[in-house]
Amino acid sequence: MLTDIQIAQNATPEHIGKIAAKLGLNEEQIDYYGKYKAKVNLEVLDELKDKKDGKLILVTAINPTPAGEGKTTTTVGLGQAMAKIGKNAVIALREPSLGPVMGVKGGAAGGGYAQVIPMEDINLHFTGDMHAITAANNLLAAMLDNHLKQGNELGIDPTSIVFKRVMDMNDRSLRNIVVGLGGKLNGVPREDGFMITVASEIMAILCLASDLQDLKNRFARIIVAYTYDGKPVTAHDLNAEGAMALLMKDAIKPNLVQTLENTPCLMHGGPFANIAHGCNSILATKLSLKLADYTITEAGFGADLGAEKFLDIKCRFAGLKPNAIVVVATIRALKYNGGIKKDMLKEENTDALKKGIVNLGKHVENMRSYGVPVVVAINSFFTDTEAEKQIVIDYCNEIGVKCAMSEVFEKGGDGGIELAKLVCDTVDNTETNFEPIYDTNLSVKEKISAIATKIYGASGVLYTKKAEKKIKQLEDMGLDKVPVCMAKTQYSLSDDPALLGAPTGFDITVRDVNISNGAGFIVCLTGDIMTMPGLPKVPAANNIDITDEGEIVGLF
Repeated sequence: MLTDIQIAQNATPEHIGKIAAKLGLNEEQIDYYGKYKAKVNLEVLDELKDKKDGKLILVTAINPTPAGEGKTTTTVGLGQAMAKIGKNAVIALREPSLGPVMGVKGGAAGGGYAQVIPMEDINLHFTGDMHAITAANNLLAAMLDNHLKQGNELGIDPTSIVFKRVMDMNDRSLRNIVVGLGGKLNGVPREDGFMITVASEIMAILCLASDLQDLKNRFARIIVAYTYDGKPVTAHDLNAEGAMALLMKDAIKPNLVQTLENTPCLMHGGPFANIAHGCNSILATKLSLKLADYTITEAGFGADLGAEKFLDIKCRFAGLKPNAIVVVATIRALKYNGGIKKDMLKEENTDALKKGIVNLGKHVENMRSYGVPVVVAINSFFTDTEAEKQIVIDYCNEIGVKCAMSEVFEKGGDGGIELAKLVCDTVDNTETNFEPIYDTNLSVKEKISAIATKIYGASGVLYTKKAEKKIKQLEDMGLDKVPVCMAKTQYSLSDDPALLGAPTGFDITVRDVNISNGAGFIVCLTGDIMTMPGLPKVPAANNIDITDEGEIVGLF
């Protein structure tokens, strides 16, 4: 089989103007970025405000293996299959980060014959959104350090600065640095560090903002540091929000692209789900709901991370109610959760599959707890045996959830028709009674406990002294009545990546707590979660190149 990039390069894309026309958009409503990319102007949302929303379908997954389980591929393939059966559907996805593209995880444009194109552009610089976020973030950081250098009128305690610089690349050497060295002319020396762009609060704000003014207002509320007497200092105190919003004037517009089969896709924003809230922008999702009868969107990593945050954070802020949730599972990941090493996953092992399949059951149970209909998509690999497939089908029947095989990686939309019909039948004939699993007026610890016990299956929650102090500080400042965003490993329902399956009897340890005041949520760090990833021993970048003729090679 051809590689992903070879398949993408062999595709025949339609001019993006034709894709826009499929959604009822005219040339005045979009800005072209070449022949195959465009941005949709935000005025469209206001123009369509009286139009009834379409159905919202969330695609999530079980806990993945390190290689991922094809959640984006399934999302794209489901959108293509919807078109095959005559449905007016649009896909709403996150944008990739250059860090994982050049590192180990890969891109975020799907795979095989279920991809979004132009794949090379999407996985590299795309329309410049990541660069705009990086610039807005680092402008604020520069203005903060400049304020210290120019006399520190606000009385900022340099040891209390909480806002970090970012870059869209994996670079562990920048996690902890010292800035301001080299004498008085070069600023005030202090410890600092970098995060990856997608972990920036600027990214979270982009994905939660309702319009440009809301974006600016949220920027203004960002807490960057504290004064010597413990009072928060915001971006507004530094008069930074106007220039930051200016840098984001184009990035706030959703991007329009297409799949290999010319299905429309709105791709916008890309916070990680293990360290942020893992969902594409509210603007892109709301726009999709106005432009099509069915919107298929995804949330990052497993359902314990991306889906929980989609349902408890994004839906709460946006007033969204999903009509169905698709849980993607692979037989290889279920065997991995049964204790089999990743280099043995291609071999049949029904015992390991039966042991690890409880991971699927827990995620289905979790998603049902939100009052939303659930279906299972079995993302098929050529190494799956008939005996293994039957075990999964029988298990789904046993727990009372409908399932369908998905072969979209190999067959594109044709490989997802069974799944598309099942999803449409579920959406069209089943009521949704969606409710978040906690009330934001609960205490911080009560909200964390709700997630840890109800979603992760933990017995309880432990807190470091540092976390206890931070929670008390937030309560004293009146910043505690907001959702919580859990930063946790994607590989386990627990905070221990080695604890697979559906573990019980464990405690979650919250080691630090931070407020993302502009985004409007509290970030709770568990386990060893890095906000600046590192490159692996052999980065993907080693195999990526461009020929003398301008052909990109090695990009998946």
